[in-house]
Amino acid sequence: MVTPPPSTPPTPPASDRHERAEQRLHTAGVAYRPVGSAEAAAANLAWWDADADDYHATHGEFLGESDFRWCPEGLLEADARLLGDVHDTDVLEVGCGSAPCTRWLHSQGARAIGVDLSGGMLRHGVAAGARTGIRVPLIQANAEQLPLAGDSFDTACSAFGAVPFVASIETLFAEVARVLRPGGSWVFAVTHPMRWIFPDDPGPAGLTATQPYFDRTPYAEVDAEGRATYVEYHRTLGDYVRALAEAGLRLHDLIEPEWPAGHTRTWGQWSPLRGKLFPGTAIFRTTKESDR
Repeated sequence: MVTPPPSTPPTPPASDRHERAEQRLHTAGVAYRPVGSAEAAAANLAWWDADADDYHATHGEFLGESDFRWCPEGLLEADARLLGDVHDTDVLEVGCGSAPCTRWLHSQGARAIGVDLSGGMLRHGVAAGARTGIRVPLIQANAEQLPLAGDSFDTACSAFGAVPFVASIETLFAEVARVLRPGGSWVFAVTHPMRWIFPDDPGPAGLTATQPYFDRTPYAEVDAEGRATYVEYHRTLGDYVRALAEAGLRLHDLIEPEWPAGHTRTWGQWSPLRGKLFPGTAIFRTTKESDR
């Protein structure tokens, strides 16, 4: 069992999982409205800083301190090998959070670096590095503006990090392509786009479609003044494919993990009930075209 850092509060009940962060940020409601890059970055930086302790108290044991788990379905990179052999390669994790995946990559012989927007999440990463003895370079940065040299990495990856939270996946993918060497891999996991049409509910209420799949208006939580305190973006499968092609990233596979037999964990809107009926995660496996 993972021992949380001393500053981590007790695990909050599922019913008020986000209550502390919402209180700290004075979240008053939900709005579907346009949100630009600067507002989204500020909101999500504040959100993940405010939620970091509760997030790790709730999910830390499942994620592990030096495991690479792609998604709430529990798919492990050690089993899936979507990144291939990373030994003696340069690997960047985009939106690393507290960096358990980055540490796993290091344990496999990679020269791994993690980037995340949130200092609060990286603080947990530093603490976990001290506990495990697996210390990896961690950089606080916006994924739309990676402070890294071009052609620096053989592989870039992201397990639910950064991609759903940036205003422009075109900008993010262009940045990933810039830092990858020709032929390098970009593999990332996001909430399956079809989940957008259903309420964010793991129970029976989450089985009825209520939101148009083609409505790309961002989801924002806002304070009483209408300022965003959390932002998440929806893209269709086609949007991802076109943005990847525009960035010179060739799509090789789209993995939709099935819900494993005997997996009973509920994580937000992921649950056995929903998982047996439709996918919750989409994992895109791409490479940078050599002529770029």
